[in-house]
Amino acid sequence: MPNSVPPLLVDLLDDAAMFPPRGASINDALDGHREARSSWYAPLVGPLLVPADEVGALWSRLRDSGDRLSIGLVGPLTVVAGALAAAGDQVDVKHIEAPVAKRGEDPMPGLAAFRTIAAGRAGYAEVPLTWGLLAALDTLAGARAAGERIAPKFRTGGLAAELFPTPVELAAVICACRDRDLPFKLTAGLHHALRHTDPETGFLHHGFLNVLAGSIAAADGAEAADVAEVLATTDAVPLVETVRGQLAAERPLWIGYGTCSIAEPVDDMRRLGLLLPPA
Repeated sequence: MPNSVPPLLVDLLDDAAMFPPRGASINDALDGHREARSSWYAPLVGPLLVPADEVGALWSRLRDSGDRLSIGLVGPLTVVAGALAAAGDQVDVKHIEAPVAKRGEDPMPGLAAFRTIAAGRAGYAEVPLTWGLLAALDTLAGARAAGERIAPKFRTGGLAAELFPTPVELAAVICACRDRDLPFKLTAGLHHALRHTDPETGFLHHGFLNVLAGSIAAADGAEAADVAEVLATTDAVPLVETVRGQLAAERPLWIGYGTCSIAEPVDDMRRLGLLLPPA
């Protein structure tokens, strides 16, 4: 089957079906992940993200079936450390993800612990967009320069309004990562291509297409105010034009994000003409 996923979109979506708001069971998540990984858009899909406290049950399921699976382990640092020790040889842990601080806490002690646990593997340290952020980014940039395969992860949504950064806040952190030659990962809230208000919660969500176009602009040297305008727009036309012009290139800055529904972003990209199934 020819690759219908352009380079810009490869590995954009990690499969977070087991996390809220979907909260799929292990069996349902595995079935859905296998389907996505065997689909025409498979290059778009990264590993299955697994809550660290579920890895034992996952290993038992894989051991019974004889399957092997690449996953990302997500959870508190101590739980992730235990899960790494418990994971069987049928589980290939591609990376770990863990928060290093709560909002308002100094992220540096947690970041030091994260680096110890992530030693030798890829890892994404979730850093709150509050006090201590820039120092944490400096530390992460220095670690990457020294060969560590770690990067920051930022929350762009959740179950409370304060977990949704404004376009100005998100643009500032994208540009801060750009200035440090530091790629970043995102999580939560990026359900659809365009910035929109959720009719059930009233929360204003970022659009993944906005973030993609904003990352392209930042990589090209745009100022934070200009990136914020890209993140804030609800007009699909300029976003699609920007992204379509870069489809043959590798994605700059933005590593990707976890989504509890692969189908929603795939449908949006197809509707906008950015992702086409093979004839």
